[in-house]
Amino acid sequence: MTAGSRHQDILDWTNASWERLPASVALRARAGEMAARLAGEIAAGKLPFLATPFMAALEKDLAELESGFLAGFEHMLLLGIGGSALGARALQKAFAPGQDLPGHTGKSIWIMDNVDAAVLEAHLNRLPADKTLVYVVSKSGDTIETIGQYFLVKDWLKAALPGNWKDHLLLNTDENKGYLRQEATTFGIRTLPVPDNLGGRYSAISAVGLVPAAFLGMDWRALVKGFQSVAAPLTDPVLTGKGLDAATLAAHPAFEFAVWGKALMDAGYLELITFFYIPAWSSFADWFAQLWAESLGKDGMGSQPLPAVGATDQHSVNQMFLDGPRNKACLFVERAGGPEGLAFPKDMPPIFDYLQGKRFGELLPAEALGTRMALTQSQVPLVCLRLGADDAHAAGKMMALLGAATLLTGWLMGINPVDQPAVELGKRLAKARLGAAGLAEEKAALAAFTTGGRDERGF
Repeated sequence: MTAGSRHQDILDWTNASWERLPASVALRARAGEMAARLAGEIAAGKLPFLATPFMAALEKDLAELESGFLAGFEHMLLLGIGGSALGARALQKAFAPGQDLPGHTGKSIWIMDNVDAAVLEAHLNRLPADKTLVYVVSKSGDTIETIGQYFLVKDWLKAALPGNWKDHLLLNTDENKGYLRQEATTFGIRTLPVPDNLGGRYSAISAVGLVPAAFLGMDWRALVKGFQSVAAPLTDPVLTGKGLDAATLAAHPAFEFAVWGKALMDAGYLELITFFYIPAWSSFADWFAQLWAESLGKDGMGSQPLPAVGATDQHSVNQMFLDGPRNKACLFVERAGGPEGLAFPKDMPPIFDYLQGKRFGELLPAEALGTRMALTQSQVPLVCLRLGADDAHAAGKMMALLGAATLLTGWLMGINPVDQPAVELGKRLAKARLGAAGLAEEKAALAAFTTGGRDERGF
């Protein structure tokens, strides 16, 4: 690999199977319609995740936090769920992996993204309160899982640090409303705003993900620059008043991916494997799974994302990918180069002679090539995202590409890719079960569901 090619990031469409996706022709013809809609929504401020109008102010805030406030803590306890946590976890795993290795002595982030009483109690028993920053992330300010944790953690801080407990809190929430905003006003707790129209699963490149990145010493500026470099062809023509035309959108890889995604659904490929052959980036597969599933699973439509990591999942679920129902496509993510690793010893048994003179780091790209070829030979439509370097800039580019592609796929489907109406029902039912005021209809439905005819059997 030459120095000039090292940082070239490529989308390889060679095995996308366009010949089996006849709807793609008509979908590409909708570029003008999609460009007009995208331009209108950007101009109206409805897509801040793409245009990032908040970034200049946030970069200033982050620089100040990084050099001052954040430097005073050794641990961050992040309270958040879904999009409030998945981006932060993916970034930590990719760019601060030392926390997960033996002998770690640097800063650590602990993410409470579930209702797990035992785990929360373990964290509060073991973390040193005087060295811990609690970062609470909830746009609405009343997400029950996060707020439930907040009540308990707030009491923990007050008991351990009665004089300055509020100085160990940082709230990321709506600028004007919600319970967390009330708490900030009442107690003078430090806050960062979640911009209007910024949904959780689209929020990783905002304070939601960038504060943890800054805390852990990541190159968050490169992450932002990478993101903006992919978003700029879509946003800059609108923001400068030149207008976004059909040709510009049609040439953008996010639109091509959206056409492919929708054409796959039309052809019956209703499961999308996201196979990451960059082990440290495996949590990005979970980040994308929420982005794709929660955005596009509407009105009986969508495709199911299937996160996978190579080479681990070659030995678990790849049999289904290769020889199961032919309803799967694949986004295959790999890097052009990686660490060389240790050299294999010279005294291996003869059966392993093919490893002589090689290094451990050569195994993964060989297995990636083998799996990619096997998938295509098994008639799995596959697009390969090949990164010149697995650095923060490349991660930002990938996140912008997949975020914009998800949005455009939803529009091509005729659904709203920024809401999640079905999820809200479960939230209301949970609140009804806990005795929240009102919710009479939900309480009646719960009573019928839990006391109606049951078919329960021991095993």
